[in-house]
Amino acid sequence: MRTGVIAKKLGMTRFFDEAGSHVPVTVLSLEGCQVVGQRTADKDGYVAVQLGAGAKKAKNTSQADRGQFAKALVEPKRKVVEFRVSGDDMLIDVGAEITADHFMEGQRVDVQGITVGKGFQGGMKRWNFGGLRATHGVSVSHRSLGSTGNRQDPGKTFKNKKMAGHLGQETVTTLNLTVFRVDVERGLIMIRGAVPGTEGSWVKIRDAIKKAAPEGLPTPGSYRKAGEEKASKEAQEAPAEEQDLTAAAEAPVEEVQAQAPETEATAAPAVEAAAPEAPAAEGNEGADQ
Repeated sequence: MRTGVIAKKLGMTRFFDEAGSHVPVTVLSLEGCQVVGQRTADKDGYVAVQLGAGAKKAKNTSQADRGQFAKALVEPKRKVVEFRVSGDDMLIDVGAEITADHFMEGQRVDVQGITVGKGFQGGMKRWNFGGLRATHGVSVSHRSLGSTGNRQDPGKTFKNKKMAGHLGQETVTTLNLTVFRVDVERGLIMIRGAVPGTEGSWVKIRDAIKKAAPEGLPTPGSYRKAGEEKASKEAQEAPAEEQDLTAAAEAPVEEVQAQAPETEATAAPAVEAAAPEAPAAEGNEGADQ
């Protein structure tokens, strides 16, 4: 069992598949999802990977959390979550950043998030009740809850009765969603269908527990070690002239020596052709004098 990731829900959009069908997807962004700690069986009694995502100001971070982030050599994170893994071979080094290709296109995943809060709602909206009759004998109580108790025995309303109350703002896990597309450069994971949570909320993505993992899945995961991202960007942003000079410097010596005689051979005939003209010009000048 691999580690999951922490992502921020950006919203929904749509794509068109090869058949031209409309596919609604939810866009999730990996905003600096880094490994900030490890949990081992010898020290903690279980094996897990601690991930952090999002940026947070140091002044808004507690002193204890600042000490943990400083020990891991990472910036303070907005969201910190632990993911259980199957063994020590699934642990990832502290400071590594998880990339979007941690999941594959077409893979089934489970997404957990906090649903949209809807405040205090009635029984019809909260529990999908049908309500009372719209006509004939029902007076201004068409959407009422109806009776909730019993007669003298037991003479009370049992707990967990479906009544009006707070709706939403609950932790919900949606199972067996499909990864439609992955954008590694921008760190985006696009999930087919709806994902619990509001726009801007944090969700947890993991491999589906009720579906088999596809072949070729990166193990223990797809990540970028600390310091590799900056080096790759500098290489991409380097001018073309510097890249050519670097390629020439790295070329074998035999190729350079093979090119040198060709240059001298092409330059020699030009010098010999120009040499006889010089005496002729001097002779003409002497005759004229």
